[in-house]
Amino acid sequence: MVYLTLFAIVFGVNLLPAFGPPTWSIIVFFELNHSLPIWALVGVAATASALGRLSLAYGARLFAGKLPQKMQSNLDTARDAIQSRKHNVWIGLGLFALSPLPSGQLFMAVGLARIPLLSFTAAFFLGRTVSYTIYALGARTLKKSELGDVFSEGFTSPWGIALQIAMLGLLVALTQVDWAKLLGKSRNP
Repeated sequence: MVYLTLFAIVFGVNLLPAFGPPTWSIIVFFELNHSLPIWALVGVAATASALGRLSLAYGARLFAGKLPQKMQSNLDTARDAIQSRKHNVWIGLGLFALSPLPSGQLFMAVGLARIPLLSFTAAFFLGRTVSYTIYALGARTLKKSELGDVFSEGFTSPWGIALQIAMLGLLVALTQVDWAKLLGKSRNP
């Protein structure tokens, strides 16, 4: 039952495009309060996180068809540019997978741009497996935890709020860029 609860919470949080508590705080909480084997804790959390972000990206993909034609064209050009340089894709995926930055907006952008999701999600899963293991091992060294403080800091920290707003702004800006003009490519009407 504990694993199902962990999965449901992490999956639900990763369905949120912004302002959700960081998954690491949930891992720390479960580690401190349930003493689960780290491999199981990390495996459940990384799987739930990846599936939640994948679902978020598919949801954004469904919404992409409702965007104005100009935005769709800009996103198509961005997708083509990204996919034309495979080595850049792998470098970007590697950096993203291990980054502690919020990933909701990035998954929404990938969904809106209709970039293939499975390799992207696999890289995210592998990166989160590494970072979640570090968090779970770190939690073992803590003596006490105030879950409310951990969650409220993510919602009330000026830096946390500013980062979430900036990432949402970048998502909106992505759809406004005329990628064909920026990359010097002609747009197919």
